[in-house]
Formats: sequence, C-alpha cells, structure tokens
Amino acid sequence: MPYFRRAGHVGLLVGASLFTYGFGGLVYWLARRKHLVCPRCGLGWENASRALAATGPEPERRLVEAEPDERLPSAGLKRRILGTTMVLMASLLVLLGFVEGTLAAVAVGSVVGGGGSLTFYWGWQGLMERKKAIMHGVQRKILKLADAKGGRLTVTEVAADLNLSLPDAEKILISLDDGFRVRSEISNDGVLFYEFPEILHRGQLGSVPGDTVGELGSGLGED
Repeated sequence: MPYFRRAGHVGLLVGASLFTYGFGGLVYWLARRKHLVCPRCGLGWENASRALAATGPEPERRLVEAEPDERLPSAGLKRRILGTTMVLMASLLVLLGFVEGTLAAVAVGSVVGGGGSLTFYWGWQGLMERKKAIMHGVQRKILKLADAKGGRLTVTEVAADLNLSLPDAEKILISLDDGFRVRSEISNDGVLFYEFPEILHRGQLGSVPGDTVGELGSGLGED
C-alpha cells in the first residue's frame, strides 16, 4: 500500500509540518511519497512488489505465501502518542504550579503525568507484542521454506524467497539457530548454511510433513 495511507505515517507528516512551519513535512512527503509498505507491518515493500510483478513468485515462494496471514496485534501508536502528550502537559502543569506556588496544579500535573507514563508503557508493550508476532510469522514461513527446500537453507535463499534484506534474513536465521532443531554448518566450499535436522531426516523418523513443521514452529515459539 502507499506509504502515506498508514495513519501513523500521516501523523508523523502532520507532526513534522507543525514543528517546522511546514518545511519538514514537505521534505518528508517528497522523500516518501513514492514508497510502498506492507499493510501488515509497515515495512518497506517497493522492491519486493516490483520483483514479484516482473518475474512472479517461485514455487517455494508461492507455497510460503499460500499460508494465511494471522491478524497482528495493534502497535499501540495512538496510546504512545497520547501518553507522550499527557506527560508533556503534566510537565507544564507542574512547572506552572511551582512558579505560581499552586499546589493543586502540581498535584494534578503529577497525576496526569503518572497516567501518561502508564499509557505510553501500555502502547510500548503493544509495539513489542506486534514485533514478536511478526517475528513468529516470519519464522514459521522460514520453516515452510525449509520443508520445501529439503531441510537446508542459506541466507540468500531466505532473503530472496521472503523478500527480506540479507542482514534481516541472517538475523532471523541466527535467532532460530539453537544448535538442536536448527543448526548452522559450513560446507567444504566455505558456504554457510542452516540445517533443519527434523526435516532433513524426516524419512527416518516416519513423521508427517505437516506435523514436522508444526512441531518445529511450536518448539521454536517456546524457546
């Protein structure tokens, strides 16, 4: 979706315009007006969408994308903005109370500040929960991809099939590497790859493909 169709980005645009007499908002709009973002997480999507439009997804990518997306929790942006506003107002009230010698203003400001801090913390927890849900969703897609690839993946394969940057793909694979269910190895040619033993040796275990991926996903979620 277009970058400025997200409410959070519009709020940032308005804020940048108000505090810079419109100049900052104009620069922000010119820099981001042609960008596309994922409607679920807000991450940049323009390169991935152009690549898919030009070449179409590979079979493994179609398998991964066929999985229905889970509804993500709220990022808590409104709560964080409200909390920040309350804290700023409370600071002003407390300052005026000390200057004017009005204890009532100091007391009200303290209460409002406390409420604002709790509201901001509530919003921050929402943001952390959303990031955690996004990470779990990507990890499950990596498990699906590993199942389609036979139990071995490289950083480049994950980045290409899931439309991730190489550093992001590497970070997620490292987070999965527990030395047991997922482990990193180096080939004789010096290529780093990640091995999924429960998928790689599935024939010896006699398990069902769907169950293997499901057990891996639940196990990684617990870790």
